[in-house]
Amino acid sequence: MNYPIPANPKDIVNLRQQSISPDLVAAAIVGTIQVARAEGRSLEDLINEVLTDDALLDSAQRRWLSEVVAIAWRDLSQE
Repeated sequence: MNYPIPANPKDIVNLRQQSISPDLVAAAIVGTIQVARAEGRSLEDLINEVLTDDALLDSAQRRWLSEVVAIAWRDLSQE
């Protein structure tokens, strides 16, 4: 990957300054999962956040992203 995995919320926010790419999206997802776990949040907590209505993604995109996050969460648990 071309991007370091974010270690805290500030690092995740700083990713917004980068050009969007698959590597950037992957780094953001992994960093978000790691930060959520460090804060004691569950997969359900994170999925509820992803599914919350916002102006960025439509409902189909949020559902798709929640599935990607769930898969990544499980894959990272196996490492």
